[in-house]
Amino acid sequence: MPKRKTHKGLQARIRVTRRGKLVRRKSGKSHLMSSKNAKRRRALSRPTGVDGRIGKTMIRALSGG
Repeated sequence: MPKRKTHKGLQARIRVTRRGKLVRRKSGKSHLMSSKNAKRRRALSRPTGVDGRIGKTMIRALSGG
């Protein structure tokens, strides 16, 4: 049985903390920023966590298992 590979695209986009939580950046920060107010831009710049079923799927894709 061949080994499973780490999903490199996902590995570049999320980070695993020391406690095993997943942290990602929010979408919508790449362009057209002048139409968004400052509060919204600040909120988009902060990282956010990933949890639930999608988090478990991401951990499995990262670990190659």
